[in-house]
Amino acid sequence: MKKIVIHSPGDYNQLQIEEHKIPEPLDNEILIKVFFVGINYADILIRWGVYKSAKDFIGWPITPGFELSGIVEKVGSKVSKLKKGDQVFAVTRFGGYTSYISLEEDFVFKLPKNLTLEQGAAFPAVYLTAYHALLQNIVIRKGAKILIHSCAGGVGSALLQLSRYLQYETTGIVGSTHKIEVAKKLGANHVIDKSKSDLWKEVEKISPSGYDVVLDANGASTLKDSYLHLAPSGKLLCYGFHSMLPKTGGKLNYLQLIWTFLKTPRFNPLDMTDKNKSLVTFNLSYLFDKRDMFREAIEHMVQLIEIGEITGPETTIFEFEKVGEAHKALESGKTTGKVILRCP
Repeated sequence: MKKIVIHSPGDYNQLQIEEHKIPEPLDNEILIKVFFVGINYADILIRWGVYKSAKDFIGWPITPGFELSGIVEKVGSKVSKLKKGDQVFAVTRFGGYTSYISLEEDFVFKLPKNLTLEQGAAFPAVYLTAYHALLQNIVIRKGAKILIHSCAGGVGSALLQLSRYLQYETTGIVGSTHKIEVAKKLGANHVIDKSKSDLWKEVEKISPSGYDVVLDANGASTLKDSYLHLAPSGKLLCYGFHSMLPKTGGKLNYLQLIWTFLKTPRFNPLDMTDKNKSLVTFNLSYLFDKRDMFREAIEHMVQLIEIGEITGPETTIFEFEKVGEAHKALESGKTTGKVILRCP
């Protein structure tokens, strides 16, 4: 089988395709012939060597990848819910960039009839992130005003769809004009194109009294202002720091990294109490031991897909051997929806 392996941090050349032996599933495992693999920004951080959980759980060498889809090839003796030939999607804490993978049954799910294999590989990570943010982390009331940065990307698209289902009033922020219609189609009530207008003036115009929730994965470039534009009792949900990292070239700029780290705001709990505002952060890769939360989220979202309340993400497909180009496309910030790999 083919597997993409990173032996040391660096640019796209570190993504090496290697031949490995097909694993044999344990009693509680399912062997999957992988058709598609979802690519997430975290995979790029892994390649650069700055994703902490990758160091904590795996080290070098490492195969990135949190999500995939395919067909069940073989099941262990204790597996009861799936059988050979079933179409499935799965989540994994690393290791997804491969043509075969053996995973515990708890992390493998039957593909809904109205979800393609391509969408199945693009579905779990972004929707789990969105679901955990909106439904497992904090309580948000119907009609709440929600501000979503990067709303036409993978997680942003999932946040918009779930927010529409939950009947929140959403304001989405995009970085280029061609993403406006994408955001509107996904359910944004208001869309701000920050490449054409003054972002924070538009944010204030839409909701002068502030926002109940702001979802921000940018980091230093927007965190301070996102916090300032919370309404009383508002929550700032932070789940990434993309503005600290380069959009071109494939290599880390350490001077930029240090500078943006120093510019990242620090939040004082005394000040937060006085202003009645909160900061919430999370990283899904540290939540794999909470299997009940994973299954609850996935099973609920599969139900929503089956009744048409949410749909699978828009996908851009790259061939397995073009993994470097796929990373480059995602780094650029120009893509919408999800970037995925087609396995050989």
